[in-house]
Amino acid sequence: MTGAAGIDLVGADQAPLLARPYYLGGDPGPIVAALAHVPELLEVALPFIGVALGPSAMEARAKELAIVRTSALLGCRYCVETHTPVARDAGLAAEEVRALRGEAGLEDVFADPGERALLAWVDALALGRGPLAAELREAVAARFGTPFLVELTILVGATMMLNRFCTALDLPTSPETRHRLEAEGLGWP
Repeated sequence: MTGAAGIDLVGADQAPLLARPYYLGGDPGPIVAALAHVPELLEVALPFIGVALGPSAMEARAKELAIVRTSALLGCRYCVETHTPVARDAGLAAEEVRALRGEAGLEDVFADPGERALLAWVDALALGRGPLAAELREAVAARFGTPFLVELTILVGATMMLNRFCTALDLPTSPETRHRLEAEGLGWP
């Protein structure tokens, strides 16, 4: 596997039998290459991650708002770097990405009340403890509906899990992604 990581990443030639299907298309990326150490976990974690972060009724823009913001709040270099181009491809402007990453004020960039409510939920969930304020929960549910609120909450929780996983194991960002970030002036410390 390319790139330095905090652990040895499993290459295709060392992949356990249960992990081999993930290598059929080439390099599966550092999350899979790390999880391949425990293929039983890989088999259940990857489908969950794919559903939580993948296409759904929630628009890609909303998902990326939540993922980039959560990852920045938790200081996950890998997830911020990996999802910044995804967020840009989902239609977020560079200044919106910078605000999500804490490089500008959210209130200066995001005027839409729905997006502000979504971001307030993300901030409270990612940084808080215990139940979140009922008025915040009601504001998001009133704006988007209860299914959206439930999905958003799972999305943030799954992102937090991945943030801790990627940060603890110091997973490397691909050179292609780093090049794109530099080209767009969106490198992240």
